[in-house]
Amino acid sequence: MSEIKFSSTQKELLIQKLQHYFASELDQELAQFDADFLLDFFTKEMGNHYYNQGIYDAQQLLTEKLDYISDEMYQLEKPAN
Repeated sequence: MSEIKFSSTQKELLIQKLQHYFASELDQELAQFDADFLLDFFTKEMGNHYYNQGIYDAQQLLTEKLDYISDEMYQLEKPAN
C-alpha cells in the first residue's frame, strides 16, 4: 500500500476541522503549522488503521452481497427431473 496522501484542498479542510475542534472542544488555539504537523502525525501513525478498517468493512459488505447473489441464482434454478 502506498502512503496516504491528501490533496491540498483536502488537507486544508482537515486542518480547518482540527483547528475548529481544538477551539470548540478544548478551548485551545491551534496554529496552522501545528495543525499541519498534527494532521501529518495522525495520518502517519493512525491512517493505516482507518484504511485497514475500511478494507475489512468493504470485504464484509462484498461477502454479504455475493451471498445474496448466490442465493438469488439458486432461486433461478429449474428442476431437472
